[in-house]
Amino acid sequence: MKRLSNKNNLPKARRGAGWALAAVLVAGAAPAALAQPTKPKSTGKIEEAEIEIVKERVNQLPEATRNFNKITLPTPPPMERKVAYTFPDFRLPADRLNPSVKVLTIRAEEPTPLTGNLVKVGIGNYGTFYGRGYFHSTRNTDHAYGLDVKHVNSLNGPVDGKNSGVAETSAHLMGEIYRGTAAFGANLDLGRERYNFYGYEKAANGATFATPENGDIKQVFNRFGVKAYAHNRDPEQVLQYDASIGYRYWSDIFSANENDVRLNAKVGYALGESSRITVNADASFISEKDLPPATRLQPAPTAQQTRARTFVQATPAYEFLRNNIAFSVGATVGYSSDTATSVSKGVIYPAVRLGYTIEPEKFMVYAGLGGALQRVTRYDLSTENPWLNRGLNVADTHRGPTVYAGFTSTPARGLEFNVKATYARDRNLYFYANNPIDPTRFDLVYDQNATGVLNIHGELLYNAAEKFRLGTRMDYNKYALKNLPQPFHRPEFQGSVFGTYNVFEKLMIGVEGYFYSASYGISYRPAATPGASRVADFYRATDPIIDLNLRADYRITPKISIFAMGNNLANRQYQRFYGYPVKGINVIGGASYTF
Repeated sequence: MKRLSNKNNLPKARRGAGWALAAVLVAGAAPAALAQPTKPKSTGKIEEAEIEIVKERVNQLPEATRNFNKITLPTPPPMERKVAYTFPDFRLPADRLNPSVKVLTIRAEEPTPLTGNLVKVGIGNYGTFYGRGYFHSTRNTDHAYGLDVKHVNSLNGPVDGKNSGVAETSAHLMGEIYRGTAAFGANLDLGRERYNFYGYEKAANGATFATPENGDIKQVFNRFGVKAYAHNRDPEQVLQYDASIGYRYWSDIFSANENDVRLNAKVGYALGESSRITVNADASFISEKDLPPATRLQPAPTAQQTRARTFVQATPAYEFLRNNIAFSVGATVGYSSDTATSVSKGVIYPAVRLGYTIEPEKFMVYAGLGGALQRVTRYDLSTENPWLNRGLNVADTHRGPTVYAGFTSTPARGLEFNVKATYARDRNLYFYANNPIDPTRFDLVYDQNATGVLNIHGELLYNAAEKFRLGTRMDYNKYALKNLPQPFHRPEFQGSVFGTYNVFEKLMIGVEGYFYSASYGISYRPAATPGASRVADFYRATDPIIDLNLRADYRITPKISIFAMGNNLANRQYQRFYGYPVKGINVIGGASYTF
């Protein structure tokens, strides 16, 4: 350490005398300083001082490991732990409109304080009973758990009373614990659904047909699912992970069943501030049993057939982000053992995406090249179309190669706008066609060649200070078929609009509207003999679907509310699937209690 001073060369005695003289001068000058109103001008004299310069000391901090926050591993949708006290999604099972349109999720407002428990009961026309219960833990930083139960049934329906009745019962149990930056959880799902094959013939050319008995046309689905998972909750960590293992079981009244073991893993590792390596992997191992399809010579059930279906897929990728450019490059490698068409069992597709931010948090454009296998299961198909035939040939869809481009924009506060165009070459893309022996049931049919699919997707969401929400979602699909005459039961246009308005503190109003363009089913001539295969008469286009639903919830006290729900208020008995008209106006009223 080196010290520099303007007095270091003076002898100690002279330095002591200097200090004494300075003290006398300061004491004598004090009265004059008090009398002087302004500061005297500096004479340029350097006051005696000591300066210390430390050359060896270096202020140095250890290098921090930074994780570039803008390149993040895509996280799965968060587990729904909140209690949706107002406007839970409601639609009777036979009126479902969910082949490929998924309505944007709008978070329901919650009362304060959050009590964790809700019971909701209502009744309506068609002999409808609606019951729902939420039993959840309150806000907690250590754990979360909850149970959701639901039962909806209509004793009567649009065709022959009880012959078109429907019932659905489900339960969902979840639990999570939090340890540091990690979360560990598990889910349990149970369900049972009852439908009827009520799409039978009523009259043809003056001839009438006998009305079947309710028990002879019923269909019942049983569902069971369990999953355990773990994921990292801190987006600043260098290593991000989300892994799960699960099992799903499904069965129907035809003694068909499906056992599905499912694995999923998503891992991301940050190489630095602007780059990351990610790996997304999925696997599904299915063992299924089913009766063979009915034929003219063998209409009655025979021995069950067993089949194993294997699905494995992984997408490693390198992601890079700097300034306004985001770039990702990788490949999707997959294998599916299904053989519905002559498609190869193994696939390799590129996974390339380029994004450019024109204005941060305002406008971003992107484009990419990709493709992937899409797992198809009876569990999922039966939620889309409950009137499936036995002996189905279920196969995974090969989507690719795929080219896409789009943009996302937030032009104003509370307004979000997304548009995307995609063109893909699909193989094993399924369509629903009426069975020629029993037209009340639907088979899965495939085009033996690749199907070109053009999709234009748009969605708009406006949220005004949590008081008013309005959104819409639209999809246009154009199918280029080689062998099939029509894209059976896949409408070209599908759109939805939804919104909520908090009129005042106690009254909430919600609206849902759906529009589907016409789709095609098969109309057959009457059978020459019972059990004979029928001849197709023509390909019938169903009427366009227009469905309007309104909901209102009025809070009488902090714990007691009343509600009313009106479904299909346009009173159009449209047919999402040919031969199956839905109920007309369905109104339900009831009350809810929170505790």
